[in-house]
Amino acid sequence: MLHYPARIEARRAEYMRKDTVPLEEIRLEGIDSIEDYQAFHERHRIFPAVFEDRIHREIIDVAAGVGVLAKRVMERYSPAGKPPHLICNDSSPSALRILKGMGIETTSFDLDDETIQYPFPNGTFDAIIALATIEHLINTEHFITELRRILKDDGRLYISAPNYVGLLYLLPFLWTGRSFHNPMDENERYEFYAHVRYFTYRTLREVVTSFGFALEAVYLGLPQEGSRYRKLLARSKMAGITYRAFMKLLYTCFSPRWASEPVLCFRKSEKSGEAGKPRKIVL
Repeated sequence: MLHYPARIEARRAEYMRKDTVPLEEIRLEGIDSIEDYQAFHERHRIFPAVFEDRIHREIIDVAAGVGVLAKRVMERYSPAGKPPHLICNDSSPSALRILKGMGIETTSFDLDDETIQYPFPNGTFDAIIALATIEHLINTEHFITELRRILKDDGRLYISAPNYVGLLYLLPFLWTGRSFHNPMDENERYEFYAHVRYFTYRTLREVVTSFGFALEAVYLGLPQEGSRYRKLLARSKMAGITYRAFMKLLYTCFSPRWASEPVLCFRKSEKSGEAGKPRKIVL
């Protein structure tokens, strides 16, 4: 486990964010249904393929947003011929309204409140999905500890965060000298204000494994259906094809450390630390 100086432990509650929900509500203004939501990412597309042949009957998406990923899981994943029991958590009233409108079971609890346990018994879920979530949290150690607690023995955690030494972040940073997210750019203001933790592929895997997880596999989603890639194709088909070919070469031949947002699959383990080299799967 990670340990913090007593003076930091005593003051961590003072650092809890109060602006998360207002930021999300601003981002979802004018979004009445999932069809109105245009921010589709390759991390969404590769689900449920990342489940491979694992049987996940009880699943929670701890920061589901408007349910882009949840919709794919419900429509395309049936372990042993039966649909899974999927619960979606979010703190945004707009996101919860859209999820409920899709007929998805919802819950709402604060992932960042270290004074409470998450509202589930120990060992409730076969799989936990936490994509693009941990970078928004102050109390990351509470978050990982609680995820481990509510995960079944031998359960899986699917987690991602922006990898800020990935080429898509690193090259513009070095070329322009601007921060990873430009506060003056309308499309990046949310990330600039909402992201409070900056991970790399290496630091994310080290932090999570230190809490009793073993990294089993890393999934890399090629440019295919993401909204940004579709915009690139619309501007220039040749540019889109070239970009995809480059990313396929990068993902196939080199380490996941260069990917912008790999999805890491961790298995709940009795020991802290790495357990061999994880499989790399390009989807």
